[in-house]
Amino acid sequence: MKHVVIVGGGFTGIKAASELGNRKDIRVTLIDRKNYHLFQPLLYQVAMSALGPSDIAEPLRNMLANYRNVTVFKGNVENISLDEKVVHTDFGNISYDYLILACGVKHHYFGNEVWEEHAPGLKTIAQATEIRRRVMEAYEAAERTADPVERKKLLTFVIVGGGPTGVELAGSIGEMSRFTLSRFYKHIDPKLTRIFIVEAAPRILGTFSPQLASKATRALEQLGVQVWTSSMVTNVDPNGVQIGNERIEASTVLWAAGVRAIGLGRKMGVETDRSGRILVEEDLSLPGRPEVFVGGDQAHFSHHLEEPLPGMAPVALQQGRSIGRNIVSDLRGKPRKVFRYKDKGQMATIGRNKAIVEVGNLKFDGALAWLTWLVVHIYYLTTFRHRVFVLMQWGWSYFMFGHGARLIVNKEWRFYPDKQACASTGAQESGG
Repeated sequence: MKHVVIVGGGFTGIKAASELGNRKDIRVTLIDRKNYHLFQPLLYQVAMSALGPSDIAEPLRNMLANYRNVTVFKGNVENISLDEKVVHTDFGNISYDYLILACGVKHHYFGNEVWEEHAPGLKTIAQATEIRRRVMEAYEAAERTADPVERKKLLTFVIVGGGPTGVELAGSIGEMSRFTLSRFYKHIDPKLTRIFIVEAAPRILGTFSPQLASKATRALEQLGVQVWTSSMVTNVDPNGVQIGNERIEASTVLWAAGVRAIGLGRKMGVETDRSGRILVEEDLSLPGRPEVFVGGDQAHFSHHLEEPLPGMAPVALQQGRSIGRNIVSDLRGKPRKVFRYKDKGQMATIGRNKAIVEVGNLKFDGALAWLTWLVVHIYYLTTFRHRVFVLMQWGWSYFMFGHGARLIVNKEWRFYPDKQACASTGAQESGG
């Protein structure tokens, strides 16, 4: 039996594993730092309290339970010895006949990693819940303070980066502050919330057509979002952001300005681009290493293209399928097929009945685009249970202008962190 090791349980890894599942001539080992697959396109909905983490995540073992030849390990891959064909993990070494790298990306602060503490990104559930905590804590603090200057800062939110994630975050905060939170606070008016998108490029949503990007800008402005383009952030601190000679005082700054691949490629000593993505051949294999494949956000694929393929779910899914099928072709003695991406288009949502969709020459916005976005995202959710729950949650939010449980969960896990008086729990506590 040939041993295929897959590093990463994202869209590429899951799709490749399913292509190789239940084959008698292959055994598959999938390794991931987490024990679940995350549907990242809806992660911002968790950050904005519209969905819960379990609505967009599914345990990897559940997803792959029907494949008898697939084993899942939770652990970290520390390095890879290409000559020895060995994956070095924090729980031991694993040899392979074929290797699939699909580790994903992390946020890129362009050499200013100290900004992360003040401006969290949005790639994990932990980051999503931290963003939700910061956003809701800002409203709670604004409700308590009597200082108008401090209140203004607390009700100011800055999103650095005008891509789909930044637009979706800004639109969600705008919609939540105007249609949901305004009913629940007595001393502040959440409708006075100030929201800024700060983008270094000349316009937001640079991968979309200028016409759709302009429509998205107008939709954001209707929600009270101010869009600052051609504006480079030069510093981020606990009290706001510096943009050249201008400054925005804000208690909450969110980062959506760029990503870079996990550093495994550089550790392996293979050729990477400036973002750390590994350069691959037309069949997604590593140059000179036909037994090693790279897919998803970690792959730099630019063959016959003006620009490398973007890090999107449709790209990752198609690459995972192609890699799995090429491994099967190898075992059957058949030639491999080169990878050709079938463009499924792109879309972004701004808020209720507001979205943009671009598929080839077809471009549209408004309620139809929002409905298209909804159907596509429901379709790609992993299980039937998730689809039903998310559809019910969105239906409730749509008709009731509601956002789910706006729970604030602090970082501190101990019940008595400083041996101070505990909060009321509704039950008598014993000293034992």
